[in-house]
Amino acid sequence: MDREKVMPHIAVKISSLLEGVARDLSAERKTSLDDLVGAALSEYLHSSPRRMYQISTSTALVEGVYTGSVPSSTLLENGDFGLGTFEGLDGEMVILDGEIYQAAGNVLRRSDDFLVPFASITHFREDAVVQIEKIACLKDIELACDPHRISENLFYALRVVGVFDTIHARAVHPVPQGSRLLDAAKTQLEFRFENVEGTLVCLWSPKYSSSFSVPGYHFHFISKDRTKGGHVLDCSARRLRASIQIVSEYDVRLPEAGSFLTTDLSRDPASDLAKAE
Repeated sequence: MDREKVMPHIAVKISSLLEGVARDLSAERKTSLDDLVGAALSEYLHSSPRRMYQISTSTALVEGVYTGSVPSSTLLENGDFGLGTFEGLDGEMVILDGEIYQAAGNVLRRSDDFLVPFASITHFREDAVVQIEKIACLKDIELACDPHRISENLFYALRVVGVFDTIHARAVHPVPQGSRLLDAAKTQLEFRFENVEGTLVCLWSPKYSSSFSVPGYHFHFISKDRTKGGHVLDCSARRLRASIQIVSEYDVRLPEAGSFLTTDLSRDPASDLAKAE
């Protein structure tokens, strides 16, 4: 039977930019647009919930590479839950339920398509749930979640929800291009919120990953009404619900232009990351 008669057709609208990229890639790989789009759609629909997609590296961030390199639309194609930052360190990025928020105390939802310098994202699917009681500090959350991480060598995404008695947060703000992360951290803004309902978006990375990720727990916060947020320094609460997801696939997208190509990234960033975080 004729293949064209049995294959369904789907008409969709895409941007002229995406069409151009698809046609160029089709010619480069010497394959039809039908096969190329079919393969891309299959990969997206069957993408593993255990996969993390990341733009750039923690080493580049430490050394002052803050220029955007990948469109935010591409970032969201690879997940719905994560964190990062913006060009020039203009606030903390919180990605929750497929939306990107720019947090610097107050929160701005970013619906435009902009270039991202550093971010990590996954399709969040919980593997375990932990009920946490009597949280006096952020460390209590970490200690409650530790036993539910099956290995120190895998990555994890954690979603922690509830009403917080207190949140102590900070946010970086724009710095001159090339400023190292430690210098930028010295001028960060700090905020304190009380009796606020919201979500902690957290990624946990192993110690060995310091050259490309942020080792240990990395918490960002956003309130339920999406008006408050930032990088979490400490918190307290009476009762919280933590969902934990195992991540065993890691896809790092490196910038192909700009200062990333010429900056010396040979230093171990672990010490600087610990001080900055």
